[in-house]
Amino acid sequence: MVTDNDKGLVLAVASSVFVGSSFILKKKGLKRAAADGTPAGFGGYTYLLEPLWWVGLLTMAFGEIANFVAYVYAPAVLVTPLGDLSIIISAVLAHFLLNEKLRKMGVWGCVCCIVGSVMIVTHAPQEHTPNSVDEIWKLAMQPAFLIYVATSMSIVLALILYCEPLCGQINILVYTGICSSMGSFTVMSIKAVGIAIKLTLGINQIWYRETWFFLSWLLLYALDTFNAAIVSPIYYVMFTTLTIVASAIMFKDWYGQNTESIASEICGFITVLTGTVILHATREEEETSSGTLRWQESGKSFNEEHLVSLYSTEY
Repeated sequence: MVTDNDKGLVLAVASSVFVGSSFILKKKGLKRAAADGTPAGFGGYTYLLEPLWWVGLLTMAFGEIANFVAYVYAPAVLVTPLGDLSIIISAVLAHFLLNEKLRKMGVWGCVCCIVGSVMIVTHAPQEHTPNSVDEIWKLAMQPAFLIYVATSMSIVLALILYCEPLCGQINILVYTGICSSMGSFTVMSIKAVGIAIKLTLGINQIWYRETWFFLSWLLLYALDTFNAAIVSPIYYVMFTTLTIVASAIMFKDWYGQNTESIASEICGFITVLTGTVILHATREEEETSSGTLRWQESGKSFNEEHLVSLYSTEY
C-alpha cells in the first residue's frame, strides 16, 4: 500500500531531478545565446530567445510545484533535506553533458548527501495530516509554536533594526538569519495551504479565514525585498534546520517516534549538510582558482545574469 510518505518522497525526489536538470538546460541555453550575441553576464538578453533556456525554466517550475505538493504528503523533516539532491543531479549532469569534471572532493560530497538522504528516508516519521484547516490553526496557536514564533520574530527584528545598519553589508549571517527565519514560517504556510487544497477536494476549506491567513503570509514573503539569490551553505544549513524545527513543533513530526529513529534522522541530516558544505567549498575553490565570476546559489535559486558563473567551474 502506498502511504502519504511514499508519495511525498517520490515528489521530493522528482522535484530535485527537475530542478537539478533545469540548471543544466538553462546553462546550455545561456551558452548558445552567448555564442549568438552578448552574454547574459555582460547585460545581454539574447537568452530570452533561446528555446532551451525556456525549457529549463519550465522544468524548474515543474520542480517547484512538485516540491510544493510534497509538503502536503510528507513531513518537512523528510522533504526539506531531499532538496539538496538537486545539487548532486546538476553536478553529475554537468560532468557528463557539459564536460565539467566532478572532482574527488565533489564525489565525496555527493556520497555524503546520498548516505544522509537514505538515513532520513529510512527513519522518517509518518505524516499526520490534519482533518481541517481549523485543526491546522489550532496547531499554529499551540503555546510551544507561539513561543517559537515570538522568539524568531524577536531575533528577526533585532537583525533588521540593529544588526543590519551596523554590519548587514559585511556579515552574511544578518541576511541569511532573516531569510532563514522568515523562510521557515513560509514553509509552514505552504504546507498549510497545500493541506487546505487537498482537504478542499473532499470538504471545501477555501472560505475559512485561516486558509486566507496562511495564503497571505505565503504571498507576503514571496513579494518581500530580500534577495532570493543570497548564497552559501550557511543559508541552506540555517533554513533547513529552522524549517525542521518549526515543523517538528507545529505539526509534531517526531511525535510517537523512538529516540533511535530521531537520532538517526539527525545524523542523516548532519551528513547531508556536510555533503552540501563540501560541494559548495569545492565549487568556491574552483571559482577562485579559475577567476570566474562569483556564482551564488540559495538551495534551488540562482542568478540568471551570471552566465559564466552558473555551473561553469569544475567540481
